[in-house]
Amino acid sequence: MTVVLELGADLRSELKDPFGPVEPDTEAVLRAAGRPLVTVGDIVTFHVLDAGTTPDVALVDERTQRAAVDDHVREAIDASRFDRELSVENPPATLTTDLLETLRTALDDGESTLVRVDGEEDLAALPAIAAVPDGASVLYGQPDEGIVHVRVDAPVRERVRDLLARMDGDTDRAFAALGVDAE
Repeated sequence: MTVVLELGADLRSELKDPFGPVEPDTEAVLRAAGRPLVTVGDIVTFHVLDAGTTPDVALVDERTQRAAVDDHVREAIDASRFDRELSVENPPATLTTDLLETLRTALDDGESTLVRVDGEEDLAALPAIAAVPDGASVLYGQPDEGIVHVRVDAPVRERVRDLLARMDGDTDRAFAALGVDAE
């Protein structure tokens, strides 16, 4: 496991504003969602699965708001709902080559993939937004508000790539691991 990017304290405030609209209704989000569909976080993934949809890629760490998820949430995120299950290590406030390469593989292979993260998956929405094609959807949670639905297009991708480029670490290596151009 190699950490390639780390979130500096100076960038944390930029992540407070969601990258898309916040919707409390999972069904409404799914009606508007494009493909591939990527979910980041246990609660969002739980609600999407509960609504009868299997994400193309789901990243979970069995935690929500720094606490363990309830047993019913953990049990509902069942690997049998996916074509495959992968595991990676990714410490809090970082992005590792393992996470980035696994995300790239999951997106490229076309099989629904559950990625279990040992550590924290919170920042995984950023490389997911950078890597998916236009029209795809990345969903993540906004605590106590609902699901952030990022319908990816060039402006949001550019905003995310700029943010990734300003993180501490080796941006070129991160983009290479993810399989995207830095521009």
